[in-house]
Parts: sequence; structure tokens; C-alpha cells
Amino acid sequence: MGAVDPPRILRVAGPLVELDRAAGTAMHDVVLLGDARLPAEVVAIAGDVVTVQAYEYTGGLAPGHTARPQGSPLSVPLGPWLLGGVYDGLLRPLQGAGDRLVTGSGSLVSDERTWPFTPCVTEGQQVDEGEVVGETGGPGPVPVSVLVPPGCSGAISRVAPEGRYPAEAVLAVVTDTEVRMAAPWPVRRARPVRERLPATQPLTTGQRAIDLLFPVARGSAVAVPGGFGTGKTVLLQQIAKWCDAHVIVYVGCGERGNEMADVIKELSALDDPRTGGRLADRTVTIANTSNMPMMAREASIHTGATVAEYFRDMGLDVVVIADSTSRWAEALREFASRMGALPTEEGYPAGLASELAAFYERAGAVRTLGGREGSVSVIGAVSPPGGDLTEPVTAHTQRFVRCVWTLDRELAYARHYPAVSWSDSFSREVGALAVVHAQSGDPAWAERRGKVAALLSEADRLADLVDLVGITALPAQERVSVLGGRLVREGVLQQSALSELDAYCAPEKTAALVDAVLAVVARCRDLVESGTAAEAVEEADFTPLLRAREEVDPDDAAGVHTRRDEVLAGLRELAS
Repeated sequence: MGAVDPPRILRVAGPLVELDRAAGTAMHDVVLLGDARLPAEVVAIAGDVVTVQAYEYTGGLAPGHTARPQGSPLSVPLGPWLLGGVYDGLLRPLQGAGDRLVTGSGSLVSDERTWPFTPCVTEGQQVDEGEVVGETGGPGPVPVSVLVPPGCSGAISRVAPEGRYPAEAVLAVVTDTEVRMAAPWPVRRARPVRERLPATQPLTTGQRAIDLLFPVARGSAVAVPGGFGTGKTVLLQQIAKWCDAHVIVYVGCGERGNEMADVIKELSALDDPRTGGRLADRTVTIANTSNMPMMAREASIHTGATVAEYFRDMGLDVVVIADSTSRWAEALREFASRMGALPTEEGYPAGLASELAAFYERAGAVRTLGGREGSVSVIGAVSPPGGDLTEPVTAHTQRFVRCVWTLDRELAYARHYPAVSWSDSFSREVGALAVVHAQSGDPAWAERRGKVAALLSEADRLADLVDLVGITALPAQERVSVLGGRLVREGVLQQSALSELDAYCAPEKTAALVDAVLAVVARCRDLVESGTAAEAVEEADFTPLLRAREEVDPDDAAGVHTRRDEVLAGLRELAS
């Protein structure tokens, strides 16, 4: 019997390529196109015609060129080398981070590099799926474990001694299954877990507007919608720098190359407040910028989720930051139009909601196969055209997340950063996290948050009246409410990413700032109730309180109390 001819390319339309005679090819299998072996993935099968999406520029491909089905789904190798690295949407190393990022080429894992390995098991020992075979290490202090693969259990028949090994070396054999340092996994398949757990532990971001008003739990999903110029990228960078997760997976999806280069340079230069090393050593950066092949964006966020689940299975808390999912959705729209799919609102494919759900549902707090507890939190930026928050990507995303941090254009134009809108944002985690804060020694957390939210709401209601009739036409108590809203905005919610003392705020300092503002507002109400003129109260010196956020150390609650006492002393003089 003669050899079977390889499939031939029938049509090339940008990233869309059609093949014939691809017998045995399944959905999501990898196909290598042409002599350049361009990677592509099967997305449709209709009779004898197979449609694939190419992940590289298809210039030079033509009908009649050969294709080579690989018989396996799109997968990426996972291992300790990921930490501190910069990769494209298929997890291939990028070859530089100057002013612009340049796509990488070659093998996914270098054959020359070696990593340390310390075995934790002995020959003959019985192990189950997800258990630790040994420990290895990346460039930083984050512990990296070699795990028994899912679906594998039995006795250890062989284990490598302590030493340094390349990625493809066999480190252990469980029954007949070889365990290597490189652990490939399909990017579109969630890694299995023993059970999903309720997300009840807070993820501290260090940003007061979020931790106070719209907190997020570890294992939750968050959307950050905002128009151009509202500060999405800076806010996401701040969360990447300061949140209390063990590992950060930063996915730059369709962003400008120079912006991603700046992010990488900044992460490399920053010291990690948790470990004292480089922040980049516990960060995995996946950069699929706007000048890179479009369809690699589509795979990049699934690649990021797969990397996060790999570290989660070691019992770590991981945060995936996707900036932005709108660019990813645009790639879906572009490819769907080339396939002739029936468009829905604004040209997006009918499966947009399902694709978004498939991404955000990979967030969660879990008990891993090995019995450890870990979590993946997903934070996705949404960049609606023209700031239209009713467009399909924003509207569908809000259905699948637990928190929404809406960035307000008017706040941004007023230089109020982070421009998180307290009227258009929400968090469904408040009730569960209030219980956790109470159990952790802060029973007043929920009451404190409620008072701030009520004060902001009242100040917003009165702002329209002030614009119409002026502040002097309001009753004294309502004038104090307007004053209190200003103190909350300027003394608590505003936060400078460029300030050494204000870029991060510990929960203790946040609580102290809120309590100080509420105490000052309560004192102002007492003064006007006792007959002090509202004008005199408004003209009091609140500067020590307003400057406390930038002049007091991030965890110095006592310093805030001192500033509060200065302001209260000045108010007492008004009553005398």
C-alpha cells in the first residue's frame, strides 16, 4: 500500500485556511501549514473540507501547498521556566523587550537549559494523581512542584536522584507513565480538580477604592470596563504589582507593543514587597500585541488561564490579568466574518457569550487533585468603543463575573485616579467577605463600607442641586454631606500610582483613613447642629487629613490617627 498523500491547501484568506483530505483530523487539532510549518488550529470540519485558523502571517501560502496534521490539540509546555519570562500567545519565548516586542521563533523550551530537581518520593511508594513527585525552582522564591499527571496513579518504579535536568528528562515513572519537568496541556481544556470551593478569602489589591467598596475574593472573576483614557492599564498594572497573589499571569492581548515593553521593563525594575526579590520573578507575561498575528490573540487568554491553573494545582493563589478582552473579541469577529458566519449585534459572532463564559468560568477557588487549596482569579479589562458600556462585549461580560469596576470618564478627566465609579460598579462578594473580615478581627468593616457608600450617594444626589441653586442654598446638614463626599473622594478614594507612599495601601491604613474621615464628618455635623455656621465648618483646615494618604507610610494607621486628631482639634476651636 502506497503512502497517503498529505492534505493540500484549497484556499487562503488571511488567517483562514481551508484544506482537503484531512482524514482523522479532529476539532482543535494542530496543523502545520506549508514548508514554513506555520501553526494552525482546526476550527470547522464540513465533509471533506477542514477549516483552520493560522497563528502566523500566511503570506506565501497558496492552494496546493501541503499541510501536516499533528493529531493532537493545541497544547503548551508548562514548567518552572515560565516565571519571569515573556511569551507570545502560543507560549513561545519572545526574543527581546526593547521599544517594541518582536515575535519569537524556534522551540517552545530550550534544550540547553537545566533546572534543579529534588525528589520527594521513593521507589515503590504509592502515589495518586496530583501528588508531588519533587520540587524544582524558577528564577525567584515561588516554589514549583513536579506533580503526578491527572489520571495517573500507582507505585513509583523509578525516580531521578537530586540534580539538574533539562525539561524533557524523565524525573520519575509511575507504573508505566513517565513524569517529566515539561508538562504539556491543551489550552482549551481546564485542568481537573477534586472539587470547587466557595470563594471566601479576600484578594487584597492595595487599592483603597477596590478593597473598601468593591472587594474581590480569591477565585472570583472581575471585569474592568472603561473607555480610552480612563486609566485601565495603570490600574491593572497596580494590581499586578501589589495584590497578595503568589503568581501573576499578565496577558497583553492586542495592546500596543511599546506599552507592553514598558510594562515588562517596569516589572523587571520593581522589587517584590512580598519576597524582596524582583517582581518579574513571580510574573508570567504573555504578550500578543497589536502588531502580532491577529488569531494568536484568540489563543492567548486561554493560554494564560492554562498557565494559571498549572500553578494553582501546586496550592498557589494566581491572578490572571487580561488587557483587553475587547481586542480578543475583535479577533473573533474578524475570523467569523471571513468564515461567513451569521453576524449578530455590531458584527460579533453568535457564540461570543459562550466564548466569554468559557474563559471566565476557569476562575475559581478549588481543592486540587493532590488535596491542596489554590485559586485562579481572573481580571479582564474591557475597552468599549467610544466608552459605550451597552455594547455586546461589556454587556455579556457582566453576566459572567462577580465584580465590575467601571471606570468613569468624568472622574478620569477630573484627574481622580483610580477612576472607579462608585455608582456604576458593583461587587457580589461583599456579604461573604464581611463575614471573613469580622472573623479576622475587623467586625466594623461592613458598617464602615456602608457609611462611605451612603455618604457618596448622598453627595452625588446633592451635587445636581448645587449645580442648579448653589451650595449656599442648601441646609447646613446637607452642606456637610457635600463636604463629607469631598473628603471621602480626596482623602480616601484617590490614590497616586506615582507616589512611593500611596501606590499601595494596607488594609489597616485604609480602615484608619475611613474612620478618620467619618469621625471628622460626624464632628462637623455636631458643630452645625449646635449652631456653628456651615461656612465656618467648610472653611476649616482639612489639609492634614487630605494629605495623610500620601505622607503616611502604607501600613501606618497610627500616623493617620495623628492627622485626624489635628483636624478635630481645629474643629473644636470653632465651637469655642
